[in-house]
Amino acid sequence: MANKSRSTTPVQIGTAEHSVTVGGENPIVVQSMTNTDTVDIDSTVKQVIELAKAGSELVRITVNSAEAAEAVAKIRAELDKQDCFVPLIGDFHFNGHKLLTDYPKCGQALAKYRINPGNVGKGKKRDEQYASMIKVAIKNDKPVRIGVNWGSLDQALLARIMDENHELPAPLEPHEIMHKAMVTSALESAQQAEALGLAKNKIILSVKMSSVQDLISVYRELTKKCDYALHLGLTEAGMGSKGIVASTAALAILLQEGIGDTIRISLTPEPDGDRCNEVIVAQEILQSMGLRSFTPMVVACPGCGRTSSTYFQTLAQDIQSYLRHEMPKWKDTHPGVEDMNVAVMGCVVNGPGESKHANIGISLPGTGEKPVAPVYVDGIKTVTLKGDNIAEEFQTIVKDYVTKNYKK
Repeated sequence: MANKSRSTTPVQIGTAEHSVTVGGENPIVVQSMTNTDTVDIDSTVKQVIELAKAGSELVRITVNSAEAAEAVAKIRAELDKQDCFVPLIGDFHFNGHKLLTDYPKCGQALAKYRINPGNVGKGKKRDEQYASMIKVAIKNDKPVRIGVNWGSLDQALLARIMDENHELPAPLEPHEIMHKAMVTSALESAQQAEALGLAKNKIILSVKMSSVQDLISVYRELTKKCDYALHLGLTEAGMGSKGIVASTAALAILLQEGIGDTIRISLTPEPDGDRCNEVIVAQEILQSMGLRSFTPMVVACPGCGRTSSTYFQTLAQDIQSYLRHEMPKWKDTHPGVEDMNVAVMGCVVNGPGESKHANIGISLPGTGEKPVAPVYVDGIKTVTLKGDNIAEEFQTIVKDYVTKNYKK
């Protein structure tokens, strides 16, 4: 299934040598954000590298203070030294105009700026401060994401729309007013940026909300009214399964309709949890929908009374971890391996059938079945594994298959 992006103007992010293009007919891009203190250069560099290795193609960092702004160029230089060329996005809010003006190396080192139009000032200062940020972007030839968020919506704009709504013969409902304000803020801010001289191919829009249905509605409305590149994400998605399910429910519908050019899954990590989980979820959404391929997929049964042993669960987990661990190397040496399918099944009911459909599949013995595990390669049974080393032997078969079938 191809990405039927609404954007007709692709946006290039990064240098010519190390760039990512968002929009048009280009693949949907996976983005993430660090949660380190940007002033802590070592920790930030370490996390950016981890996110990039996990598959994040754009990484956003917070730029909220003079010290953070001073650190940005040093972070970029250290990443380059370590051969990590992922484009960095600067996240600016209340004082972004001052930081970009006072610390020119910061704006030069970043590949893109994220500006929230609800957090750049009030009244006349709002327009002046917003304009100063756009002018820095123009000077440095950098794209900008104009990111409207319902939690920090421009209150003057909201009040204006509410006043206009009172004059309508059929006034909108409160949630409809909010949707209209979100879309209006994004479009008016984009138009203002273009009037200042920022090219259309330097603009990406987002209108993030934390409710699934609200998010779907505002992006559908925004898509009808523009063809800028769009960044998707359910803001404050939450922790664990709630965050994953809510993000998937919202983004899958929009992506299926051809809406969206770049995505981020805003998961709240567990205390000391792995920040890379949001990258993995984003990749799995796109891969499950057939929009992109990132790493070989593992098909595994859920288990039932026929599979009282947890052996197949452990094997499925180990194989999935092995494939993801090897993928950064395989991406360069074994192109196409990301489309491979591996099946790890727990009993004879669906085991042989699913295994035959996969590139490589193993059907483990369920409760009461003979302690043997037939392995199928491209639909043909090639060997039956027995004994205590099934996991190691199966991993070797997978490795050999990759080496033989995916050559550069």
